[in-house]
Amino acid sequence: MISIAGITRAARHSDGASSDFDLNPEVVLPGRRVLRDAAVLVGLMDAEEGPRILLTKRSSRLKHHPGQIAFPGGKTEEGETAESAALREASEEVGLSEASVLCHLPSHETVTGFTVTPILAEVPQFDPVPEAGEVAEVFSIPASHLLEPANYTIEARRWRGEWRRYYAVPYGPYYVWGATARILRGLAERVHEDRS
Repeated sequence: MISIAGITRAARHSDGASSDFDLNPEVVLPGRRVLRDAAVLVGLMDAEEGPRILLTKRSSRLKHHPGQIAFPGGKTEEGETAESAALREASEEVGLSEASVLCHLPSHETVTGFTVTPILAEVPQFDPVPEAGEVAEVFSIPASHLLEPANYTIEARRWRGEWRRYYAVPYGPYYVWGATARILRGLAERVHEDRS
């Protein structure tokens, strides 16, 4: 059975950044683009049936990414590290008061101009408090589902007039896709390789 220790071991041997453009090599990126720093918390919660991964459903009223499934996280403020930004955002968005940072995952570049640093952390079972106006729901999905590469599909939709391909990993009523799915897919590949 998959464990937090096993996930952490595999994650610590990871390298290689990912991007929303991985499945879209024909996209020509501007050479002097300026990316903003952001961080997300990839929270692992121990459960009887195995670890679960903490996620949020963004409010449908938000201007950016309404209704999408995402990790708690956001922009890194001046003077913050990726770790402190991810922990602050998790506190603000879901009411998480404690977490044990395990390691950093490879950075991920988004189509919206961010370099996201995912912070893998163990978090206790807690009663989430969704941030009003930003988070519609806080939930978790079994790591065994999200860390199985075979559960991922490649789908496409039009974005700014062109077709863009992306990873998706649906689970029940939740459609996990885009940057969140790409970060998870990278971790899934490393866990799978580590167990082989």
